[in-house]
This record gives sequence, structure tokens and C-alpha cells, in this order.
Amino acid sequence: MTFLFLLNSHSCFADSNEMDRLALLAIKSQLQDPLGVTKSWNNSINLCQWTGVTCGHRHQRVTELDLESQNIGGFLSPYIGNLSFLRVINLANNRFHGQIPKEVGRLFRLETIVLSNNSFSGKIPTNLSRCFNLIDFWVHTNNLVGEIQAIIGNWLKLERLSLYDNQLTGQLRPSIGNLSALQTFDIAGNKLDGRIPDSLGQLRNLNYLGTSENDFSGMFPLSVCNISSLDEAYLFKNRFKGSLPVCLGFNLPKLTVLVVAQNNLTGFLPQSLSNASKLEWLELNENHFSGQVRINFNSLPNLSKLYLGRNNLGTRTSTDLDFITLLTNCSKLVKLGLVFNRFGGALPHSIANLSTTMTLIAMAGNQISGTIPPEIRNLFNLNGLGLEYNQLTGTIPPAIGELRNLQYLGLVGNNIRGIIPDSIGNLTLLNILQLGFNKLQGSIPSYLGKCQNLMQLSAPNNQLNGTLPPQIFGITPLSKLLDLSENHFSGSIPLEVGNLKSLVQLDISRNHFSNEIPVTLSACTTLEYLLMQGNSFNGSIPQSLNALKSIKELDLSCNNLSGQIPIHLQDLPFLEYLNLSYNHFEGEVPKKGVFSNETRISLTGNEQLCGGLGELHLPACHSVGRRKETITLLKVVIPVIGLVLILLMCFIVVYTRRTKLAHKLSSALLMEQQFPIVSYAELSKATKEFSSSNRIGKGSFGFVYKGNLGEGG
Repeated sequence: MTFLFLLNSHSCFADSNEMDRLALLAIKSQLQDPLGVTKSWNNSINLCQWTGVTCGHRHQRVTELDLESQNIGGFLSPYIGNLSFLRVINLANNRFHGQIPKEVGRLFRLETIVLSNNSFSGKIPTNLSRCFNLIDFWVHTNNLVGEIQAIIGNWLKLERLSLYDNQLTGQLRPSIGNLSALQTFDIAGNKLDGRIPDSLGQLRNLNYLGTSENDFSGMFPLSVCNISSLDEAYLFKNRFKGSLPVCLGFNLPKLTVLVVAQNNLTGFLPQSLSNASKLEWLELNENHFSGQVRINFNSLPNLSKLYLGRNNLGTRTSTDLDFITLLTNCSKLVKLGLVFNRFGGALPHSIANLSTTMTLIAMAGNQISGTIPPEIRNLFNLNGLGLEYNQLTGTIPPAIGELRNLQYLGLVGNNIRGIIPDSIGNLTLLNILQLGFNKLQGSIPSYLGKCQNLMQLSAPNNQLNGTLPPQIFGITPLSKLLDLSENHFSGSIPLEVGNLKSLVQLDISRNHFSNEIPVTLSACTTLEYLLMQGNSFNGSIPQSLNALKSIKELDLSCNNLSGQIPIHLQDLPFLEYLNLSYNHFEGEVPKKGVFSNETRISLTGNEQLCGGLGELHLPACHSVGRRKETITLLKVVIPVIGLVLILLMCFIVVYTRRTKLAHKLSSALLMEQQFPIVSYAELSKATKEFSSSNRIGKGSFGFVYKGNLGEGG
């Protein structure tokens, strides 16, 4: 009998093992497996040796299915429910889609479900409540919908629950308080709303709380103060209101991270946070906190990140930034963000005494005065220094060139004077340089060309002058923006501008640039915005600009450009706005492309233009072909007619002179024939030697005689 019992028992295990084999093959049939991970799932190998499959030693039943990060796609087969000894399912970081099979609810031995980073959709099956041995449930970063079911209240052994980055809706139910073993609770990045239930405070083992990026509302959950085990709390981007409870600093001795940014919180920052001695990351930005910062940072030696930006902190007085000096004792401080508050007073020179571990100082949008201390060189690990839109004066200290790790320097919108120091050329890692809206003078230093990682250079609205050094056009990574508008630059644009082949926006408007637009601009094929208005450019628009196929806005207004508007401008596919006003263009205006909409072009102040859309109210003009033929014909005919007229006039003059001479000769001959010449002797003889007997009267010229010329003849 005993022998038969063993045989039957072995047969039973074999049958059960066969059930697991068939279930796995059914699962395989629904998979897309480009890497061939499940190739070993065949009859020639024992299933306990199949890739991703683990069996128990006692019964040789499948206890783990682990196919994490294998680029597997397809559906998860309902046959998963036949693996009745399964304790672990790990399919994370794959391409699974479809619903989570409800058959998973049969697996009462399950301890771990990891389906994160896939594309599972639908609702979480309600019968998962039967999996009462569950310890880990990780389904974050999928497309799951529906409410967080009351079933989670039955998972009394659950320690880690991760549902973030799905599309779950509804409210968080009070049954969450039943999960007394819960250590990690992350429901961030869903569409949950309502209030946080007070029962959350019953989770006395919780060390990670993530409710960020939902639509939770109401007062800040006071019950959080009851979770003395809490290490990290992320509650940002909700609609919590009220003030931060004072108890946060007293009741949470293990707190290292508190992030409650982007809510509607008000009031003062609780001074009790000075007692959170283990605090490493405090982020309270984008709320409505007000008043001075009274936290004693001397007692927070581990603080590495402090973000208080976009609140109403500060009172615009000289003591607003006194806490900066206290921060100098935070030897691990890396990032400080105080942007867009009401901090006043002078920039404390103690800022240069902050930890050398500092990588970011962001203080833009306040009312900070004073100067930038040369000792700023001490913060040699700085990647970003942003002091934009304050009331700083003085000059840019040359010592700033010693911050060799600097990638961002923002000084825009202050009252800084003086020159741009050559030492900025030492910042070879610099990506963004913003110097606009100050009172800087002098020229752009050629040393700036050494900043070969620069992607954005902006220095508008200053008093900079001189010609542009060709070296800045040798910064080929310059791709986002080159803005030198509203200064006093002069001369030509260097031909090297064509080196900026990745540049998106070029703004050199309202300067004193002259001469022709460089044809090399056509090499900047990624340009979307080209703004050159308000200068003294002359000549015509280069035909080569038809290569700017990405251009969206082109402004050449208020220059001395002339000639015809190039017809190729109508063929630029993305051109949305064209301004050619107040130049000396002439001829016919195109009608296609950007020219087909009068609201997208401006041609005012060009008196010799004609044609175009009727809405432009320009005079009509002949076709371009006939006009060219007419001009060509006139160029030939006018000189010929002129020559003929000259020859004709010469002929007339010569003919007239000859005719007059001949007439004079003819008249003299006729007179001679009618009135022969008589000598004095003949007259004397005819008048008998002027005898008185022959005198017949007296005139005004003397006596008058008669005589007979025929006598004596």
C-alpha cells in the first residue's frame, strides 16, 4: 500500500507539473518575443530550466515567472491563473498591452506582482482581493483606469504599493488605513481627487508617501504628522490649501524629503522645520507663502536642495536675505532656488561662502541690489548662476571667468555697467549666456569665440558698439538664439555668419549695421526667425535666401534696401510673416505664398511697388516680361533716334548756311545788273562837274543833282 501511495503521489506531482507546462506554453503563444527569450520553452527541456522560470524544490512547481526587461510584447494570457504555486510575477519594462487577466486573482500564494513600465490598460481586477498574501504590487507607468478599489484594504501584508503614472480616477478610500504594514505608497501622476482621508495617519510603518500630480484638494493633510516613520513625502502639484502644519518639524524625526510645491498653500514657513535635522531636500516653490524666511538652517547640516521660488517670500527690506549666511553652514548644499519672490536688500557677499559643492544658484525676479562679489570664484563647482531681473549694479567681475564648470550665466534685466570681461572666454562649458537689458558698453570680446559649447547668446538692449568679431560666428554649436538687438553695433555682418548652420533665431535689429546682406546667410538653413530691421543695410535681397526653407519670420524693414522683391520669397513653405516696409523696393509684388494674405506681410513705405493683392491697394503694373522687353527695346531705340536727330540737325544747319550764302551771291549779281557801278568821273561829267544848273534840290545828306550818264558815251 505504501509503495502504491508513493507512485500515485509522484503521478500527481507529474500531472501538476504538466499543467504548469501547458499554461506556460499557452502564455508563450500570446507573446511577441523578438529576442527569442522564450525559445527554450519547448518539450526538449524541463520547464524548470526554461528561461525566466523558477520552480520550487519540493514539488517542482513554477513559483516565479521573471521576464523583466526582455522587450517582450503581446498579451498576458489568462492561463497565468493555472500556475497555482506562483509567488512572483515580474514582467516589468516590456511591451505588454491589454488588460490584466482576472485569473490572476486565483493565485492566492502570490506575494509579488510587478507589471510596471508596460502598456496594460483597463481596470485593476477586483478579484485580486483574494491575493491576501501580496507584499508587493507594482503596476506603475501603464494605462490603467478606474478607481482604486476597496480591495486594497484586504492586503494586510502589503508593504509596497506603486500605482503612479496611470489614469486612475476617484477618491482615495479610508480603507487605505487598514494597510498597517505599508511602507511605500505611491499614487502620483493619476487623476485622483478629493481629500486625503485621515486614516492615512494610521500607516505607522510608512516611509515613502507619493501623492503628487493629482487633483487632491482641501487642507494640507494634518494626519501626515502622525506618521513618525515617514522619510520621504512628495505631495506636489495638487490643490492643497492652508498653511504647513507646525507639527511637521516636531513629529517627523526621520524626514529627509519634503516636496509640496505647486499647491495653494499660504502663510509663513513654519520655523519648526529647523528641528527636522535630517532634512536633505526641501521644496516649497510655486505656492503663496509670505514673510521672511525664519528657518534656522544651522541645524540642517544635511540639507542639499532648497527650493523656495515663486512665492511671496520677503518684505523688500535689507534683512530679507540674512538666512543666506545661515546656509553657509550647510556643507552639503548643492542647489538653491529663490526665484520670483519679494526678497530685497543687497546681495550678501556671504553667498560666496556657501558650500563648494554648490552647482546652482537661482535668484531671478526679486529686488536684490548691490554688486556681484569677486569672491564668487570660490564656488568653482557652479553649473548655473541666475541673477536675472533684479537691481544689481556695478560690473561683471572678471573673477567670474574662474567658474570653469559654469554652463548657464543669467544677468539679464539689471543695471550692470562696464564691459563684458575677456575672462568669460574661459567658460568653455558655457551653454547659455544672457546679458540683455543692462547698461553694458564696449564691444563683444573676440575671446567669446572660445566658448565652443555656447548654444544661446543674448545681449539685447545695452550700449554695446563696434563691429562684430568674426570669432563669435565660429561658435558652430550656437543653435538656439543669437540676439544682439537694440545696441550700437556698426559695420558689415561678417561672412562667417554662414558657419551658424544650426541657428534657429538671429536678431540683430535696431543697430547701425550697413552694407549688403551677406549671401552666406543662405547656409543657415535651420533659421526660423531672421530679424534685421532698423539698420542701414543696402543693395537688394540676396537671391540665395531662397535656401532658408525653415524660415517663419523675416523682418528687413526700416533699411535702405532696393530692387525688386525676389519672387522666390513666395515659395518659402513655412514663412508666416514678412516685413519689408520702409525700404526702396520697386516693381511687382508677388501674389503666392506669404503674399497671398495681406495680414502676413507689411510693405508700407515702398512707393515704387505695384501689383500684388488688391487688398494692398497698390497701383497696377505691367507684366514682368513685357516690361523687360520694353526696357530692352528702349535701350536700343533711344540711342539710334538720338544719333539720327543729331545727324539731321547737322545736315539742316549745313544746308541752311549754304542756301543763305547762295542767296546773297544771287542778290548781289541781280543788283549789279539793275544798278551798274558808276565812277566818280562819270558822275562829274554827267552833272557837268556838279554845275548849279543841274542842281535840283537839297536833302538831309546834301545837294541833289541830275545828270545824263549816256552823254559822251
